[in-house]
Amino acid sequence: MEGGRHAAHHNTALALLFPRLSTAFTLLAVRCTFRARVNGYHLLTLSLSLEHVAAAVTRCRDQLSVMFRLWACRRRGRWAGVGVMVLLLFVLVFLIREPRTNFEDDSDVMIPLKSRHRNQEEYIDKRGIHVVVGHYMGDDIPGKTTPNLTDEILNTNGYSPDPKAGALGSPVEIPTWDSARMQKLYHINRFNLLASDRIPVNRTLPDIRKKKCVEKQYHMDKLPSTSVIIVFHNEAWSTLLRTEILLVDDASERKFLKEPLEEYVAKLPVTVRVLRSPTRTGLIRARLMGAQKAKGTVLTFLDAHCEATAGWLEPLLSRIAEDRTRVVCPIIDIIHEDTFQYVRSFELHWGAFNWNLHFRWYTLGQHELEGRKRDITEAYRTPAMAGGLFSIHKDYFFQLGSYDKNMDVWGGENLEMSFRVWMCGGSVEIAPCSHVGHVFRKSSPYTFPGQGGVGGVLYRNLARVALVWLDDWSEFYFKINSEAARVRDDVAVRDRLMLRDRLQCHDFQWYLDNIWPEHFFPTKDGFFGKIRHEAQDKCLIRPGGRFGGSVQPTGMATLKECVIEVYPPQTFVFNKKGYIMTDESVCLDSPDFDTATHPQVRVMACNEFDRQRWTYDETSRLVKHIKSGLCLDLPSKMNPDTLSLNKCDTSAKNQRWTFQHEEWLR
Repeated sequence: MEGGRHAAHHNTALALLFPRLSTAFTLLAVRCTFRARVNGYHLLTLSLSLEHVAAAVTRCRDQLSVMFRLWACRRRGRWAGVGVMVLLLFVLVFLIREPRTNFEDDSDVMIPLKSRHRNQEEYIDKRGIHVVVGHYMGDDIPGKTTPNLTDEILNTNGYSPDPKAGALGSPVEIPTWDSARMQKLYHINRFNLLASDRIPVNRTLPDIRKKKCVEKQYHMDKLPSTSVIIVFHNEAWSTLLRTEILLVDDASERKFLKEPLEEYVAKLPVTVRVLRSPTRTGLIRARLMGAQKAKGTVLTFLDAHCEATAGWLEPLLSRIAEDRTRVVCPIIDIIHEDTFQYVRSFELHWGAFNWNLHFRWYTLGQHELEGRKRDITEAYRTPAMAGGLFSIHKDYFFQLGSYDKNMDVWGGENLEMSFRVWMCGGSVEIAPCSHVGHVFRKSSPYTFPGQGGVGGVLYRNLARVALVWLDDWSEFYFKINSEAARVRDDVAVRDRLMLRDRLQCHDFQWYLDNIWPEHFFPTKDGFFGKIRHEAQDKCLIRPGGRFGGSVQPTGMATLKECVIEVYPPQTFVFNKKGYIMTDESVCLDSPDFDTATHPQVRVMACNEFDRQRWTYDETSRLVKHIKSGLCLDLPSKMNPDTLSLNKCDTSAKNQRWTFQHEEWLR
């Protein structure tokens, strides 16, 4: 690691100057160096909280002070001690500012951060790297506060690059005197268009791969050819052209996306073709148009607001070269919608979906985590893909039924393809050595043609997915999704059901058992319903979802008045492994059971740890925490805001619970 070599070099230099202190300098350099990689620099202030950094620096200073006092006394020279102190501080500052291009440490440890980025989950990992997990906000309704924008503004290409803007993925800050124009242009694409237009189309990005990924060798002569297909509709010029190469125009109206675009791409050193759809067809049909025209062996689909990093393509193609039935996705990094800063994302998540069939990122299952320990460069399976960025063998794509042509615009096609691939003999993977940045927007700038707008399109698409692939679980989906239930009779899926029969696909039960055994959906042999406290006649409820439901609803385990009908926040699954789970992959947990005098009970992200396992005795009606042997109880004086654990007592009314079954199949 580059930083490590520099640290060793400076420690050696100090040791030559002060041989009797060489060991101490080495230890202090390790203790006093706290690093976080932001824009290519190591910054003390982002490694830990400011308070932690201040405390750590103080401790180092005190240790240095003691050492130098002793040393200075022995040498009878205070000024010599001061000189060494200044020299060491200079070295520390130099080390802190030393940039690094890839990462030695391959572990990830979550430390949550408070964030103003409402569509993202942030943390600092073990290395001090600021990491963000982005969430697709595909079900968001377009913003309502759109200002009046003239045709002249909409058709003006404001691309005016500054060669240094956004270099190495750094953020672009707009000065306050230009903020009014920034806000006005923001509504065109639902991101900071002014910042994007100042970034060159060929801006440099940091190589954020881990060291083992950089060192991994690929047989380039054996990799298949690929066509990169990018669908756009009224996309920003600067954002589109930072994406790499078959551009499919879904009936854009902007004048600069017509002849000027074709003239520009004709001058590029790589082959770029622009295909035009005469009418608005939506992402799904536009991608089909691109796939039919593509000449590559592999189809690589990207969104129109992506930027690829070094070495992103080889990991995708190599997996498909080994097995053409693999569908491979990159790690999706975040390009911030306000500053276009490139932020490395978390690699220990996989894709799945909640009870509403909305795509979500959840923590990897234990089986996949064990595989990562063996080789962090190997691709790992994912129950579902986000759908915007992936590679698939062209022949396999069409053999499998391509996209469902009766889906409109976009929404749900990623789950439909994920189910079809998995249940019909293929696999869906994430390649951790492939990183592609994506602009995650808080709302969609696009219009959704057809009845009902974005909601109507989304629920018709998801109704198709449920009717074709979920079997009995389609009834569960429609039971808790009244919007989709209203349109279920309006969709015809006979052709897709025939495709499923022709491909001899597995059923959804097989998918849950074999591909996603960590799921939180109801099963035919497990409990599904409300957990009612007998004395208070109230029901256990999970916390409300944060940030519009895009992040797992974790927090206090509390009781509320029971809702009569099926109400997802008060509905839980109790499976054979002993996990009390609910929607969004959250489980009943007691994180401090082994340290606290009065352990709390909380709702936390499911992690398959034993501390999340419980038993229920129908006779005594006690809910026992397996790891501690304590029982679920009402809040205590020490923990008045959440349920607690106490010594089991069959006579205690506060510990009696009723598991109230609810029908989910009909």
